[in-house]
Amino acid sequence: MPDAHIVPVDRFDVGFAPFRWRFAQARRDDIAAHFAARRQATPQLWNGRVLLMRDFAIREGTLRGMYFEAGFAEFLAWRDWNFPDPAVVNCFAMGALRASDGAYLNEMDLPKIKGIFWRNNIVGFSPMLPVSVTLGGEKNLTLLGTYFARHVVFGKQDFVTGVRTTHPWWRVQGSWPDDSSEDVLLGDHVAERLNRKPGQEIEIAGRPRRIAGILSTGGAEDNQIVSTLALAQQILAKPGAVRRIYVSAVTKPEDAFARRDPKSLSRAMYDRWYCSPYAQSIAFQLQEAIPHSHAEQIRQVAQNEGTILSRIQGLMLLITLAALLASALAVSASMATSVIERRSEVGLMKALGAGNLAVAVLFFAETTLLALLAGGVGFAGGALLARQIGHSIFDSQIAVQPVLLPVILTIAVLVTFVGSAAAIRRAVRFDPVYALRGDA
Repeated sequence: MPDAHIVPVDRFDVGFAPFRWRFAQARRDDIAAHFAARRQATPQLWNGRVLLMRDFAIREGTLRGMYFEAGFAEFLAWRDWNFPDPAVVNCFAMGALRASDGAYLNEMDLPKIKGIFWRNNIVGFSPMLPVSVTLGGEKNLTLLGTYFARHVVFGKQDFVTGVRTTHPWWRVQGSWPDDSSEDVLLGDHVAERLNRKPGQEIEIAGRPRRIAGILSTGGAEDNQIVSTLALAQQILAKPGAVRRIYVSAVTKPEDAFARRDPKSLSRAMYDRWYCSPYAQSIAFQLQEAIPHSHAEQIRQVAQNEGTILSRIQGLMLLITLAALLASALAVSASMATSVIERRSEVGLMKALGAGNLAVAVLFFAETTLLALLAGGVGFAGGALLARQIGHSIFDSQIAVQPVLLPVILTIAVLVTFVGSAAAIRRAVRFDPVYALRGDA
């Protein structure tokens, strides 16, 4: 697999369509056997769904391609067997921060990333320092120095960052090295060629280093050695050197305003652009924080995720509105039935002197109590369901903020009022004489 390189693009023309992957169909049995063997070594592997791309091309600044869905077992076999179908690519990326003149960045400046305006949106960062080494007769093998789970302090902030945060798709058979050690990870292709396993030692730069684990990423790292940043700096004889930094951040989907040149904006518009969590504005702030750096947004993931999230949000809004409408109709039908069944009670109340307001208040009070009870039960059930879905599907915690409870209860009461208004209006118009006779 060729070394990774950055290609700037101006726009994307990608889509999604079902696709019958001939490789997966032709080698179905081999793929199943391969995945079963991999699961024996790593029981945590799960054959979920992944997106791959076909018809990939970059022409005239435009990235074009068509995503299709495949099983992780199919992807794993395709990757482990050295990509036998060259018409398919694994399309993912991340933002990169590199020196503007191709020189080294200073490791001492890295904590400043957590000092930018949108510091709370920074999920993590991983410095990278590639070094050429000779290993087992293989010349010009790349050793990549980075943070794994490094403790970093900036002001009063104490946080952990590294590839375990920014590169969650990296999988390690064995254990992750400690950032204070000189242990290394071998890419699975390198480990296979050299017949090495976790726990063994390998000589790098004239000294034996312990192999903590075998790394599998689906990228160039499978043909590399990954070590701590300090070890790479030691081999290169450049203490504190960093070649590039990958920064992961929570951003706002790009729109027309995000693409504006900040130099062309008025002061008020510039402040608005600067204070919006666009990938562009965060990249701009990173350049301000890291001297002599140039930040680039690698958009295959960032842009498409933003578009997908916007569409999902629109879909969820439509589903929510449909659910509210269905709830209002259900309340209306239920209240109409209740009013008909209790028309004798209404007639008796009006015969004893109760006015329309008193009858309406009685029904509205009942519906309010039922709405509050149902809203509370729905909030608790939704929170538990969201937590279970987040844990079982996304392997993450979905936190439901308690501050949403009053909002949910208010919406429940409003929907109940809207749904029951017509039935209660009919109830207050009952003639007590006909109601008591059962003719209403």
